[in-house]
Amino acid sequence: MPIFTKTADFLGWLVPCSNHFPKLHRHTITRRLMEAALDFQESLLEANFRRGAERLKNLEDADLFLSKVRLYLRLAYNWKWINMGQYEHVGKMVAELGRLLGGWKRVTQPRNNFIK
Repeated sequence: MPIFTKTADFLGWLVPCSNHFPKLHRHTITRRLMEAALDFQESLLEANFRRGAERLKNLEDADLFLSKVRLYLRLAYNWKWINMGQYEHVGKMVAELGRLLGGWKRVTQPRNNFIK
């Protein structure tokens, strides 16, 4: 599935980039960013092994972790740990992950047979 490849690409960009964040914040903000990104990937992996409501819960968890990633990236940009070009690049990556995740959630949700 493309979301796994795109997530690996995102992490491949994020890990080296985060090595340039201030050392003072490596055990706080940087750690939380990396944990959110890795938790996102793990939730996707777990969802891939589940079905039905369990899968949907993992996908909802992944959505929450991706929101946290967005927050920490915005902070990194505001604090000038990443420049505008980097922020635009990673923003496009995260937006694509969000679209792929949203599509997976839509096909996982139970269908309602009632016409409204």
